[in-house]
Amino acid sequence: MIQQCPNSRFLLVSGLSGAGKSTALKALEDLGWEVVDNLPLPLLRALIDSPVKASDADRPIAVGIDSRSRGFDPQLLVKQIQELNAAGRRNVETLFVDCAGAELERRFSETRRRHPLADDRPAADGIAREWDLMEPLRRWAEHKIDTTNFSSNDLQQEIRHRFADSAQHEPVLNVMSFGFARGLPRNADLVFDMRYLQNPHWVPALRPGSGLDPSVAAYVAADPAYDSTVSQIEHLLLELLPRYQAEGKSYVTIAVGCTGGRHRSVHVADRLTKTLRAAGHDPLLTHRDLDSSPQDALEGKPPSASPVMNKKDIRSAQHAQR
Repeated sequence: MIQQCPNSRFLLVSGLSGAGKSTALKALEDLGWEVVDNLPLPLLRALIDSPVKASDADRPIAVGIDSRSRGFDPQLLVKQIQELNAAGRRNVETLFVDCAGAELERRFSETRRRHPLADDRPAADGIAREWDLMEPLRRWAEHKIDTTNFSSNDLQQEIRHRFADSAQHEPVLNVMSFGFARGLPRNADLVFDMRYLQNPHWVPALRPGSGLDPSVAAYVAADPAYDSTVSQIEHLLLELLPRYQAEGKSYVTIAVGCTGGRHRSVHVADRLTKTLRAAGHDPLLTHRDLDSSPQDALEGKPPSASPVMNKKDIRSAQHAQR
């Protein structure tokens, strides 16, 4: 289905050359905005009026226009925006990325780029000319960001702070269990090693099961170090995830490992997932090695005092966990 999308956000991004417009557009793109850079001014109205698929109707659009754009005329651009907003056809917002002249000169000098308005003259001449040219758009813009004292990361964070939708801003969260004997996950951001916990593999009654089985989970949880250490991991994750979100991280993978990837890591990953969901996060849980067969060769040597559990012991452990 094709339709108009007057309610989705439409943002014109402009500013002085070297101030950070490209960085701002990249940050918006990372937030899920549809981005078009250096659009010729005569095509702006056509883009605004163009119909879109229903699935894209709510997707915000950011359009980069500056002194390099074909047909660029700041006064004409402001007039077009006023007409569109007055007609109610589209609420067009404007972001102007500004910067002090001395800082712009330093940036052009360091990058050895030519200013687009000063091909055969010092960068300072082009900066002064562009400053005057852009004044109507600078005065009109609702959103202004001065990047004089900003790093690239500072600007990206400012864009996320101003324009990120809360749902889009939440990183994609994945919790994974795995076995160290079968290799580390390549995309893990945080890795927690559960091999310090007592290993159900060496209990014959528990070996065929997995960390999702109540008896195996109870055995793992009966380790004296379990409660304090896993609780600290949960606390750490709940502290870190908002920081990752503030930094604009798009994906966070939490990998929980044990030797074979079937017992301890599976149980702890399952517990961490439940904790994160209770705290309002929406993690995806995967068990990479759960379907693999248990192998003594992978598990190494059994502990010298390997516990042996009978059915009565297992029932007691389950009752203690509850």
